[in-house]
Amino acid sequence: MAKYKIAWLPGDGVGNDVMEAARLVLDALKFDAEYIHGDIGWELWKHEGEPLPQRTLDMMKQTDCALFGAITSKPKEEADEELDASLKGKGYVYFSPIVQLRQAFNLHTNMRPCKAYPGNPLNLKEGIDLVVFRENTEGMYGGVEFHPIPQEVFDVLDKNHPKMKKFAHHGLDNLALSTRIMSRQKCANIVTQAFEYAKEHGRQAVTVVDKPNVLRETGGLMIRTAREVAKNYPGIELWETNIDAQAMWLVKNPDKYDIMVAENMFGDILSDLAAQLVGGLGFASSGNIGDQYAVFEPTHGSAPKYHGQYRVNPMAMLITTRMMLDWLNEKDLAEKLENGIATVIKEGKVKTYDMGGSNTSLEVAEEVARNATK
Repeated sequence: MAKYKIAWLPGDGVGNDVMEAARLVLDALKFDAEYIHGDIGWELWKHEGEPLPQRTLDMMKQTDCALFGAITSKPKEEADEELDASLKGKGYVYFSPIVQLRQAFNLHTNMRPCKAYPGNPLNLKEGIDLVVFRENTEGMYGGVEFHPIPQEVFDVLDKNHPKMKKFAHHGLDNLALSTRIMSRQKCANIVTQAFEYAKEHGRQAVTVVDKPNVLRETGGLMIRTAREVAKNYPGIELWETNIDAQAMWLVKNPDKYDIMVAENMFGDILSDLAAQLVGGLGFASSGNIGDQYAVFEPTHGSAPKYHGQYRVNPMAMLITTRMMLDWLNEKDLAEKLENGIATVIKEGKVKTYDMGGSNTSLEVAEEVARNATK
């Protein structure tokens, strides 16, 4: 009987290609696991009206964690157009499956390491080694949205906030509303996760990023809560920045930052920016981590036009796989995989097109596996 049960979620497009690369490396490392396939993705939306069916959620509850490839996600109107004709008009509404997973399993912490591996020609600057902590279940991605705004919702907002009146003349049919709901508890949790990581890994500072000068209530809550949490970590500095200024400073001085923490949307923006500094989405890994469960995924898209060509860089998925091994406390295997990844990047002999090479995803994975198992 295998030591671990891993929910195997290839998803769409090149998610299948990079998952195959991950499996090649995991097998070479002799990782003791049973991989259980889960249905998820755009085809399911089109033919079933649900990109994340209940059968997949039920299966995942019997596993230790999940490894996820990539997902195709489109705006509401395009999603409705691609829905099978037999399902149209029956109340199906597309909702991102990865967001559903985060909420279903309370995966409150999104952790995205961004490291400039020596030898990577795509690094903006050597010495970058930062981790973005993003609150994963609330904020702008909480899913509480309206279009058009129902009259009763508008009336409640109008009664309680004087600024609502200036929107009324547009007509409620012409208004869309997205909420940014944040709780003190979840703000405290994500900041605590960031400080705990800094403490464990000897990092010197945690930078909390928001926009409290404009988003006074939600941004203010995040900053005030961060200050309270920071009191428990006297040896680690708390830096406070606005999201717009932080984007500029991150490009200017990326090696200055250790740990960054933000709410959902700002954390999403920062982590993609940070990923580009160290080579782009081909190196962008992430973990969606809860108290009892975790889903690990590279952050690149599904790139359906490349599906089956094994053209895309698998490093994001392999770094993600290393995160999974580390979370499972398989520290030795995680270190071996990290060494294999670092060696292949440093030598620069086997690489995909984005790094100036011509090797396939699987050839890169084979070379990583060879170096990881020396």
